[in-house]
Amino acid sequence: MIDWPNVTVASHREQGLKPDEIEKSKCVLGFIPVIYYSALLCVGVPVNILTAVALSRLASRTKKALYYYLLAVTGSDILSQLFIIFVGFLLETAVFHREVPALLLHSVSAAEFAANHASIWSTVPLTVDRYVALCHPLLHRQISYPARARKIIAVVLMLSLASGMPFFWWSDMWRNSHPPTSLDTALIWTHVTIIYFLPCSIFLVLNSLIIYKLRVRQKQQCCQEEGGPQAAPSRQLGKTTAMLLAITSVFSVLWAPRTVVVIYHLYVSSVHRDWRVHLAYDLSNMLAMLNTAVNFFLYCFVSRPFRSAVRDVLLLRAGPLHPRRALRQQQAPTNASISSLYSGNNKRSQRNCTPLPPCRAGKTS
Repeated sequence: MIDWPNVTVASHREQGLKPDEIEKSKCVLGFIPVIYYSALLCVGVPVNILTAVALSRLASRTKKALYYYLLAVTGSDILSQLFIIFVGFLLETAVFHREVPALLLHSVSAAEFAANHASIWSTVPLTVDRYVALCHPLLHRQISYPARARKIIAVVLMLSLASGMPFFWWSDMWRNSHPPTSLDTALIWTHVTIIYFLPCSIFLVLNSLIIYKLRVRQKQQCCQEEGGPQAAPSRQLGKTTAMLLAITSVFSVLWAPRTVVVIYHLYVSSVHRDWRVHLAYDLSNMLAMLNTAVNFFLYCFVSRPFRSAVRDVLLLRAGPLHPRRALRQQQAPTNASISSLYSGNNKRSQRNCTPLPPCRAGKTS
């Protein structure tokens, strides 16, 4: 969940406190977050929809589990943008100034956390799939297929929805002047563990194993000096791995500041009291939400099939054209050889059936 600048008046609990104790931190950025999140929403949602259409075409064309996992990540990013940016900030804060029923605020908070968890944890099956593909290719052929990928994605979404329920009681950092309670501490540590520490640990371990396996494979290829037929598959695996490393690295970098600021708020200085922590929290939230809109550019930079699929969508091409061209090119030599075979047989039959010339018949008589 993304918390926004406080605009509420002092509560009854704060009336007996001193003025310096109840003074709230100022929002230094002013209207900059409103402009930033509006631009991010206007750019991110269309870009993610375009990504979803292109990935759905690739998934139906290739029948690879990889594109189903990427499609799940894109769908979760769209949900995060709608719940966190559009509903949580633009509607609740910028338009209604948080003057909505408390039940609605807490319900939206749980939905924001569920969408956030789904966006992050949809990348974990993708990382596991790439690890199995590189380190255990025979096992990957047996267990990686679209039906199983859809089941795994459904389980991840259900667990993300269930993990968002406890955050119905999430405390508003900007508006609560009292120190964090035991419930706040438990929810904050659960939050940073789910959204950062646990997935980043999985990414670190599996990506390290993938990089180690690729280095060992490159050394073996250099020693054996194998030829060109194996260059294309290794290059394809390398591009897919590069895309995975880019996704996980960008996530780790963009979400790290928010994790640090949340823990700092819990133990050192409150966002409600210190304007510097308030500013750091604003900036860290802006960086974290940027992660929901950058995957499209990473896919375009790394993947040529994705760029071709995006070009087909933008040019309103109906259906995959490239496999048909490949089939026609494969069928053309076959048809040519068959036609040449038939023409050769016809020439032989014509030679056998042609009568002898008259001059040659007279000589023999």
